[in-house]
Amino acid sequence: MFVYNDARNDSRVLREADSLKAAGHAVVLVARELPGDAMAIREDRIGDLEVIRVRLPTTWRERWTAVRAPWRMRREYGVRARAWLARPPAGWLKLLGGLTVVVALLPLAVLLSPITIAARLRADSPNRDIVDWLLRWRFGTLGWNRGAAAAAPAADVYHGHDLTALPAAAEAARAHHGLLVYDSHEYFVESGRNATRPRWAKALLNRIERRAAAGLAGVVTVNRTLAAVLAKRLRPPRLVVVHNCPPRWSPDVTVDGRPDHLRRAIGTGPSTKVVLYHGGFLLDRGLDKLAEALLDPGLVHANLVFLGSGPGEPALRSLAADPRFRGRLHVLAAVSPTELPVWVASADVGVMPNQPRNANERLSTPNKLFESLAVGLPVVSSDFPERRRIIIDDPDGPLGAVCDPTEPASIAAAIRSILDLDPDTTAELRARCLKAAHERWNWETESARLVALYDELEAIRGPA
Repeated sequence: MFVYNDARNDSRVLREADSLKAAGHAVVLVARELPGDAMAIREDRIGDLEVIRVRLPTTWRERWTAVRAPWRMRREYGVRARAWLARPPAGWLKLLGGLTVVVALLPLAVLLSPITIAARLRADSPNRDIVDWLLRWRFGTLGWNRGAAAAAPAADVYHGHDLTALPAAAEAARAHHGLLVYDSHEYFVESGRNATRPRWAKALLNRIERRAAAGLAGVVTVNRTLAAVLAKRLRPPRLVVVHNCPPRWSPDVTVDGRPDHLRRAIGTGPSTKVVLYHGGFLLDRGLDKLAEALLDPGLVHANLVFLGSGPGEPALRSLAADPRFRGRLHVLAAVSPTELPVWVASADVGVMPNQPRNANERLSTPNKLFESLAVGLPVVSSDFPERRRIIIDDPDGPLGAVCDPTEPASIAAAIRSILDLDPDTTAELRARCLKAAHERWNWETESARLVALYDELEAIRGPA
């Protein structure tokens, strides 16, 4: 398996690897380096999983900075110049050659400077970094993929997680005559910043995906809608849906039958209603809309907790200090995956108002949806087709409510529809969520499809 992160907190990757190991397969994970790693390639372990760590190439960034913004390199230039001056005549010749190169590249540096680029683009353009993005993909991401493919041992199957690691799996599969599996966690080309790229940039990503996916043995993805998109785009011979559900969980018994981690953390009493958002603090997650929903007159006695981390954290902390919220908005640091279930279970409703800004958000089924159901927590979510199918159309549903995520009033109404239930109806709703999770939305059920795919691949490939 190949994954373009350090894998320590990638629950899907680790669950898949563990499930395949439990089914009798030998699994090696090729991942990125840990912070501070000095070696280009080194062996590691996550639990009993063998990991090969490959460092991300960075020399390209230094060279690009030297061209784009040479003034940022002045300290390094000074160190090199002093070293060269101390070693005549060879050092003096190097210094002269370096100065010649700098003078020759000066017009290019001016042309490509961030100031010049910003002047050519609108101030709010999402593509001010388009040259950096291209170089990062060409030399960083694809450079890591080449190194990861070279570091991978011989295997029967090469399994690439997302487009950022698929080229490594494809290259290794060709080199070792193995089978190729593509595990698409999201609609990558239409996700995050990729969704705002110009048409030609998206076409480039699509081309990278199509070339790497040539000769696929199978595709694994996270829901039926994304499966339909990938089936049309790549036409793989085998395609399985493995929802990113956590394992079955049994609630710990406390004095009132529920954990109280969130209330203790925010310093409120047991009767306080707690609305929870947990996960990444990102632009497309609708966190500002959710905060505004808390100001609804029907939610004056509720507290909203943001549990997680991400680039939006400073803005959330500013909101928490806003006197309009009267201390009812809280930002808590992320907890470890092993501790997360009891924290989530101590809320009254879990909310995920992802915004319909791009195709990936509209067809997504976020981890937090299944993590909430796993502990019997009712949910409020954006009214997107895949989520409606799970929340409203489930055989034990409804398991919560859906809303228009662009309208704080709609989010607030959906939250109130759960918080305003009487205790017996609330208990029955939580029991339905837990039942649905135990019978359908759990890793034990989902991973069986992954293992079945590998049984089929083994029949094609033959036993090791």
